[in-house]
Amino acid sequence: MQLYHHPYSLDSQKVRLALEERNIDYTSYHVNPITGKNMDASFFRMNPAAKLPVFQNGSYILFNTIDIIQYIERIAVVSSGGNTLTLSSEEVVGWMKKIQEWNPKFFTLSHVPEKYRSFACKFIRRVVIARMAEAPDLASAYHRKLREAHDTEDKLRNPEVPRRDKDRLVRLLDEVETKLGETPYLAGEEFTLADVMLIPVLARLVLLNLEDEYINTRPNIAEYWNMVKQRPSYRKVIGKYFNGWKRYKTLLRTWCFLRVRSMLKRF
Repeated sequence: MQLYHHPYSLDSQKVRLALEERNIDYTSYHVNPITGKNMDASFFRMNPAAKLPVFQNGSYILFNTIDIIQYIERIAVVSSGGNTLTLSSEEVVGWMKKIQEWNPKFFTLSHVPEKYRSFACKFIRRVVIARMAEAPDLASAYHRKLREAHDTEDKLRNPEVPRRDKDRLVRLLDEVETKLGETPYLAGEEFTLADVMLIPVLARLVLLNLEDEYINTRPNIAEYWNMVKQRPSYRKVIGKYFNGWKRYKTLLRTWCFLRVRSMLKRF
């Protein structure tokens, strides 16, 4: 089994947490969307949407995050013989879908300084144009990605777009805060795949230096966050890259890559 992912990708984090929590072996392939690696023709042919993650088991390929996680769960249940693991309850699946409904894209980009965001967007557009020249048979799909890039920039100029995403996030966190006042985990007394879906959302807020505004103002979530950060899966999937000074190392490495490649005009 192969997983194409990247530490920056929220959905990639969800899938990797599920794999680690269910002790599923897989081969990891890093595909950095900020540097445009998801636009390489080989990856683009497999996944024209160019979104992460992508999960492959033989000829079976999945792109939808919840579909991937539920597939992983079925593998884990079969492997255990049904003795120690069971499929997620309706409550767990309900929380998974509710969390997945919040798209972090515009909320995240709105908190990135404009000069860095513009530079990265310009770099990605140049990558798409370069890949289009290398693979003319994929030109129509690459044109579609160019239009998406321009649409994203246009939407970010409208303050209502990130505001709506913020409102959705606040409603979700308020509901989570209420639930965590009743049980230690999102769907009851045990850690479930619902928690796997929630942890990366909280990690994204911390990465954006928004912990005080969104997490610490909600005592139940704050206590929950301190607890789940101790899990080995969190340390391997998220903490390894973003805890403390490591977040700056990861971001600086990517930023330097973009600057050097831009100066050399190598896209």
